[in-house]
Amino acid sequence: MVGIIAIIAFLFFLVIGVPIAFVIGFVSVLGIYLLDVPLITVVQKMFTGLDSFVLLAVPLFILAASLMNEGMISDKLIRFSIALVGHIRGGLAHANVVVSMFFAGISGSSQADTAGIGSVLIPNMIKEGYSKETAVAVTAASSTIGIIIPPSIPMVIYGSLAGASVGALFLGGFIPGVLIGLAQMAVAYVVSVKHGYPKYPRITLREFIKVFAESLPPLLTPAIILGGIIGGFVTPTEAAVLACIYAFFISMFWYKTLKWKNVPVILRDTLKLCSLSLFALSTASALGELMSYYKVSTIVSQFFATSLPYPSVFMLAVVLLFLFLGTFMDAIPAMILFVPVLLPAAKTLGISEIHLGLVTVICLAIGLITPPYGLCLLLAGSIAKLPVGRSFIAVIPYLLAILAVLLLVTFVPDVALFIPKLLKPDWFGA
Repeated sequence: MVGIIAIIAFLFFLVIGVPIAFVIGFVSVLGIYLLDVPLITVVQKMFTGLDSFVLLAVPLFILAASLMNEGMISDKLIRFSIALVGHIRGGLAHANVVVSMFFAGISGSSQADTAGIGSVLIPNMIKEGYSKETAVAVTAASSTIGIIIPPSIPMVIYGSLAGASVGALFLGGFIPGVLIGLAQMAVAYVVSVKHGYPKYPRITLREFIKVFAESLPPLLTPAIILGGIIGGFVTPTEAAVLACIYAFFISMFWYKTLKWKNVPVILRDTLKLCSLSLFALSTASALGELMSYYKVSTIVSQFFATSLPYPSVFMLAVVLLFLFLGTFMDAIPAMILFVPVLLPAAKTLGISEIHLGLVTVICLAIGLITPPYGLCLLLAGSIAKLPVGRSFIAVIPYLLAILAVLLLVTFVPDVALFIPKLLKPDWFGA
């Protein structure tokens, strides 16, 4: 009876538009109270859910992205991306995808990508003759790469939940992220040829070297993060600290685009952003405690073991589940609620927790461009003042490109696991 009441309350709060983090918190309090368990349990689980050294990387990566954005590092990356691919038909659309791939190696956040890159490129694309639909679709879809190419905040969260190597997840996200970027560029090329979108003249080698040299400092950020983790010099959290220090140094002292007066604003905005994610994480931990009273993990594991006994069928079910959840729920609460439930069944079927994590993150990245949640789609649409309906129709071809890569990674795991297995086989027990 208590379980039914909790489910009804969850659906009711969700339908009336209460933010998902508060929905989870309300249901946790209600369920624990109805079970006659002391309410202090909710508070204890909320705090213990955040008591993780790995989770410190979340606000730190957000801070690094904020420093880069405020220091106008994205402008340098945009110029370099145009130098690389601007001569192709639809050059600015291709540059949009490429700069998202570069920025993904710095921020770990798709929303930061949409806000930082979109605010510059969407108006410029419209000014150069691109339709609003194309500008929004390319920007929103390419922003999903932000949480796939390392570093990635959702991968940090998943690693904490599953006890998986964050370094292995980071390395595993590289090839899928690049494949998604290339697939989206292929779609952008077809659209650009169809509509006759412009291209830039090819620049000389001397000009390219100059632009590359100007962009080199931010381009080194992923190397610092991944090199430190792979080499065993730093943990992911310590790598995030290095990313913050490096972002501050190049913005303040190298490019001199960051001013001291901007630092308090950056810190405030970082606190606001990370508090949303971490509050959702804490309430979801409390709901996980409620679910443990009903042995949900055991029941679901048994169901999957008996009803979906084959790894391929199980992974297809995982894809469908997280694609559905991503339409109305943020990545962090979705993972916290369902990863602990699915992980035991995955291990029983011999599925690597790294593979499961990568598939989960890509699925939830797609949720960032699928209504009604579709946060990146909403952000890009608001910049261009384009309704959600028209934005979503335009983004469908790019979404299909991501789905194609997702299915490839799902059913051919070594596409994603090749690099981590090659560089650090001990992460897989080899």
